[in-house]
Amino acid sequence: MIDRPSLVDCGGGVWLERAVRCTLSDGVALVSDHYYPPGDGPHPTILMRQPYGRDIASTVVYAHPIWFASHGYNVVIQDVRGRGDSEGEFYPFRTEGRDGAETIAWLRTRPESNGKVGMYGFSYQGLTQLLAAAERPRGLLCISPAMAACDLYRGWFYHHGALRLAGAIGWGLQMLRFDARRAGLREAHDEFEAAWASRTRPLAAPYENIPAIQATYLQDWITHTEPGEYWSAHDVSATLDRIDIPALHVSGWYDMYLQGSFDGFLSLCEHAGSQFARDHQYLLAGPWLHIPWGSRIGERDFGPDARLDTDALLLAWFNHWLKDSGEFAAQPRIRHFALGAATESRWFSTDELAPTQFLTFYLHSQGRANSSKGDGALGIAAPTTDEPADQFVYDPEVPVLAPGGSFAPSGCFDQAVLEQGNNLLVYTTAVFEEPIHVFGSPTLELFCITSAVNADFTGKLVRVTPDGRCEFLCIGIARSGFLFKDEGYASDSIYRWRFTLEPTSCVFAAGDRLRIEIAGGAFPLYDRNPSRDIPARMADPWNWARSTHRVLHDAAHPSTLTLPLALPS
Repeated sequence: MIDRPSLVDCGGGVWLERAVRCTLSDGVALVSDHYYPPGDGPHPTILMRQPYGRDIASTVVYAHPIWFASHGYNVVIQDVRGRGDSEGEFYPFRTEGRDGAETIAWLRTRPESNGKVGMYGFSYQGLTQLLAAAERPRGLLCISPAMAACDLYRGWFYHHGALRLAGAIGWGLQMLRFDARRAGLREAHDEFEAAWASRTRPLAAPYENIPAIQATYLQDWITHTEPGEYWSAHDVSATLDRIDIPALHVSGWYDMYLQGSFDGFLSLCEHAGSQFARDHQYLLAGPWLHIPWGSRIGERDFGPDARLDTDALLLAWFNHWLKDSGEFAAQPRIRHFALGAATESRWFSTDELAPTQFLTFYLHSQGRANSSKGDGALGIAAPTTDEPADQFVYDPEVPVLAPGGSFAPSGCFDQAVLEQGNNLLVYTTAVFEEPIHVFGSPTLELFCITSAVNADFTGKLVRVTPDGRCEFLCIGIARSGFLFKDEGYASDSIYRWRFTLEPTSCVFAAGDRLRIEIAGGAFPLYDRNPSRDIPARMADPWNWARSTHRVLHDAAHPSTLTLPLALPS
């Protein structure tokens, strides 16, 4: 069926055909590498569509395509429109649904194909799967979107109105550098590199000054600051009922798109286009960064159990749906690795993500919760007296730092040094006498006053070990203009700020303590609020302003942290 002399012998009976062209209905040609398995076939096909160059399939988190091909699959790695060797103009997400569906239709006509197709890949490659699935191409039987999102606004670019700066802009500048390199514009490439390195220039500045780069997508992302038609036109948030196939969602507790993976799983469990599809959504969450997926993050090693063989799991997934092997039938709907003490860190399984048990802590202090040296406490009893409020000064020029996505330190790093500053509030429980397992998204409800007309509050959940290490677990942020859009927001007035943190799974062992940090920002994970009535994308040090933030926790204003708990196994 295949002209073997024109192929590259990869060993073990696997053959590679490079730069295969697929011409779409609009005349644009997409280019892919095809790996053919041993034997005559025909065989099922697994497809990855990506914007980074076809070699990316073998350089990050997955086994080389040769390995998957050796297990009886045609493996196709394709450059998306306007990337690598493919023709056309690249605008992220915009044409991936149609292009993916047409690619699948073309693959099914090839002699090596038995008509059954699955898709794999993480990050942008995960989005290409979801968008293609919403087109319902014939023959696409399963997908495995890792570290992706069904809702781009909430799961990829913004969190309660704050821009996910490190993830969104860092990745967007990477794409623009590719645009500049593709066009041979070294000066523009270097300008984009400098833009990301700058801590002070306005977000909008570098893209307006390089007319040779016509791509508008990054400008579009930072100007569409609210959910709406722009975002839904580029994702599947409005077309979830068009997806009617099984999906294996993979994420990591320290991945920048963690929220997107969890929300995508839940959304498809509820809104996928058939009961069959709703019943066959699966979620895997490990102790991982965006890359790599291993057992070690910084100084912390989660042990050999954390080194899950995700390639073998993915192979079992494809064998189940594309070869009718039945080998995935015994897998739980949800499998998650619990962070925490070494004796408690292990994999847990459940069929339900929605928690049924909650534990609420109340914030307490005598008005001096600033820093870890302060008197902030978390207790299960509500305040009964007029406890004095806590306050701190938010300064965008000296922001509280937070993990910054895949290109900055992330993971369970020690917060002890950061917690010495008076520009954040720290509330800590007493030592736990028995273990508790937090699983899901914690919720903060704060009664607050700010001197600024535009403000943020952040909450960061921390595990404090008996030896004093302060391990970051998860974080959340809310922006006044988003949270109080309908009622309006004014300075020097009391508002109830209620928002969720991103999900986590952590077993707090006996001897541990739990801590919440409250601040006015988290840079560079999120963009800095200028504290003025000016879009954050236009602000620079000239128009930044300081703001006094107050958190109330008296009998009339009980501020709380509510934790979702995992049921005992």
